[in-house]
Amino acid sequence: MAYYSDELVEEVRSRNDIVDVISGYVRLQKKGSTYFGLCPFHNEKTGSFSVTPNKQMYYCFGCGAGGNVFTFLMQYENFTFPEALGALAERVGIELPKEEATPQAKREADKRQRLLEINKAAAKYYYVMLRSDRGKRAYEYFHGRSLSDATMQKFGLGATDQYSNGLYQYLRQQGYEDSILKETGLVTIDERGGRDKFWNRAMFPIMDVRGKVIGFGGRVMGDGEPKYLNSPETKIFDKSRNLYGLNLARVSKRPQILLCEGYMDVIALHQAGFDNAVASLGTAFTIGHANLLKRYTSEVYLTFDSDGAGIKAALRAIPILKEAGLTARVINMKPHKDPDEFIKALGAEAYQKRIDEAENSFLFEIRILEQNYDMKDPEGKTAFYNETAKKLLGFTEEMERNNYIEAVAEKYQIGFENLRRLVNHFGAMGGIVKGREPLKGSFKEKKKKEDGMRQSQKLLLTWMIENEKAFEIIRQYISPEDFTEELFRRTARILYQQKKHGEIKAADIISTSEDEEEAREIAELFHAKLNEIETNAEKEKALKETIVRVKQNSLDYRFKHLSPDDSEKGNQLLAEKLENEKLKNLHISID
Repeated sequence: MAYYSDELVEEVRSRNDIVDVISGYVRLQKKGSTYFGLCPFHNEKTGSFSVTPNKQMYYCFGCGAGGNVFTFLMQYENFTFPEALGALAERVGIELPKEEATPQAKREADKRQRLLEINKAAAKYYYVMLRSDRGKRAYEYFHGRSLSDATMQKFGLGATDQYSNGLYQYLRQQGYEDSILKETGLVTIDERGGRDKFWNRAMFPIMDVRGKVIGFGGRVMGDGEPKYLNSPETKIFDKSRNLYGLNLARVSKRPQILLCEGYMDVIALHQAGFDNAVASLGTAFTIGHANLLKRYTSEVYLTFDSDGAGIKAALRAIPILKEAGLTARVINMKPHKDPDEFIKALGAEAYQKRIDEAENSFLFEIRILEQNYDMKDPEGKTAFYNETAKKLLGFTEEMERNNYIEAVAEKYQIGFENLRRLVNHFGAMGGIVKGREPLKGSFKEKKKKEDGMRQSQKLLLTWMIENEKAFEIIRQYISPEDFTEELFRRTARILYQQKKHGEIKAADIISTSEDEEEAREIAELFHAKLNEIETNAEKEKALKETIVRVKQNSLDYRFKHLSPDDSEKGNQLLAEKLENEKLKNLHISID
């Protein structure tokens, strides 16, 4: 491992039972030797998320998310591996040694910590600058936006100097060298020296959920461009995995989270008492943002601008929120543009009323869809009803679909039975839609359609950790080199080594990779399933056929890559092929 010994990592993992850890996040029910619940990583209504005590692993048969206790915290809490290790060590009272990193890992850990220190120092610099004569313009801007001193302090608001290298000079005086300052995104350094990225701006520190400053947003004072400027992505700042204001909103007692478009909307809402407001960081709302929100709420209310751009942003965000399993509603800001303007004009009580009257997100989508058609023209009205019926097919459960058909029929005066027949008509033509298309970046989108050989090799790996007798049979005929996929081969090598030293620990294999995608793939290797196999005789037949198939594929692969002048190797492979044919008549028992 990059930071600590394998033995220490294994001790932390083994003392944190995966069922106990995940039960703190997901409601689990025991079925046989496995626990099941609703997957926290995608939207589902029947539990396909499994947690297996004897493997100390979790796996979702719906979206493919999988791993051990470390990867669960990395995915759910947005932790790095060292952060997950630290949290789990603290949970069971293990004190991690301060110095056990490799030189490279130590440098990376130190770099991350120094970047956080520099951002904290920059935030203090901007904060002090706001309250000095040089920050007067930004201070007047914030006051002009009706922000109190207490609110400015709560959000750590600041200002930059009007000169282009004030922060750079300050950080140099604090002892930070150019080599690390280059990586902060705060300054630009070239042959002419160092210059600040942000100058002549009102500053908004961006914090992660634990309150650490990871980046900044700056609003220009005057007519400069761009109006808003954000920190570039760095080792500590990932726009797609952080939301402005979430460090405060996550502890709100309100039942939902308000999703805004900008910094000032969030701050204005918090000042008005709505401490559950957040915003994306100058980037489009993503599935990563939605999964982050799901840790803290089940309901998200969109309070975007009421103009065309805000409506488009809401239409993009709604399916993403649904994909993550969140209920979405839309707050109507009219006649005002955004929450900041609304509250200034009408106050907090009127805004709360708009929250109470927030529109169901599907009905919002239909209302916006209606605007594309001339409802006074029979042809336009028919086209609108057809598109609405197609959208209703997205509800795969009949009762839910009928409820929405009833709501739409009542609103648009089409008649329940008429609309239901139209929905069924399109359903018969194309089949009831099996949910929405997977969104780019979601686990579903990343799942690959597998060929039969990949599945056969996965089955062998699953059998090897689930059944000791099966392992003994498999290793008589299959070596790690018979697995033609590189990841499968590497995993098999570790399994064989573990068996040689006494005990299979599948969850440990996941810890050999700090890459989340690869860890998920490894978890998937140990959760392959054979359909409609119940008796031992059927299992034994399937195991034998799979061994023969995988061995034959391995021999074919080696023949294909055989050197033409290597006759000795060719003869050996022919002999192995003949032996493999004999396996078809072999009787095996895994009782």
